[in-house]
Amino acid sequence: MTGYALRRTLQAVPLLLAVLLITFALIEFAPGDPIVALAGESGDAAYYAEMRTRFGLDRPAPERLAAYLSNAVQGDLGYSYRLQRPALLAVLERLPATLLLMLPALILAALFGVAAGSAAARRHDTTADAVVSGASLLGQALPVFWTAQLLVLAFAYQLGWFPVQGMRNLRLDAQGARAWFDVAHHMVLPVAALTLQYAAPIARVARASLVDVLHRPYLQTALAKGLSSRQVFVRHALRTGLLPVVTVVGSQLAFLVSGAVLVETVFAWPGVGRLLLAAMLARDLPVVTATMVLLGVAVVFANLVVDLFYAALDPRIQHA
Repeated sequence: MTGYALRRTLQAVPLLLAVLLITFALIEFAPGDPIVALAGESGDAAYYAEMRTRFGLDRPAPERLAAYLSNAVQGDLGYSYRLQRPALLAVLERLPATLLLMLPALILAALFGVAAGSAAARRHDTTADAVVSGASLLGQALPVFWTAQLLVLAFAYQLGWFPVQGMRNLRLDAQGARAWFDVAHHMVLPVAALTLQYAAPIARVARASLVDVLHRPYLQTALAKGLSSRQVFVRHALRTGLLPVVTVVGSQLAFLVSGAVLVETVFAWPGVGRLLLAAMLARDLPVVTATMVLLGVAVVFANLVVDLFYAALDPRIQHA
């Protein structure tokens, strides 16, 4: 297992390099002029030239690429034009707020998705199976920002159970446990929106995988030996049937980040998503670059974790 983990970790290095190169290329060929966005359209040519020299945008693309890669290895992803501070620092300051939404949503989506998929698989071709399949298909089809707005209308405006926007009540000088409860109260609706969106594909994959596994001969043999259907399902079917689910849960990390951009905008949540949106509108390229690199690293890391989980669940993968 240790050798497999080391091999997969080393294979992630070129992927990280590819993330850096692709991010630079996307920013390089993006339309628009960041200096005009920063300085306004009323400046003269001399002022624009001075600003380009100040931020190193007057140098040739290969030279900027070499400097970008050299600085990125050292953890320097540029200086924000708009915020006047290191771009990576600005992103990292917003990261805890985004993780506060993403991690509970991912955990809840995995739990609800696996539970719903398992219930549907054990009741294959029944009304319960049809309900779970239809609900998961509907949940996957609905845009997350639309679901978020429905939750706001229902539970914030109509019922008044939860706050509409923000991470804290600015009129409440809360400390300790009361402050944590205030944050948790603000988290409920955005976490619910993300959970509903991403539990749907997990439920569909879990159902399809478990339906296939439950019809395999070795499970029928286990039943014939006297094991109860619950024992066969928990001990044998879940271990094999959850392998595709692990892949889906890992891949949801990237989609959770994209969904967080929309959900954070709807709920005015001070996370990386809102920072990225503001940076894109202002053409603050260092912040956009830092955010995309950080997300790319997160996706590569998530895939690495998924591979290691796969190896733990199925030891044959280590020798493939």
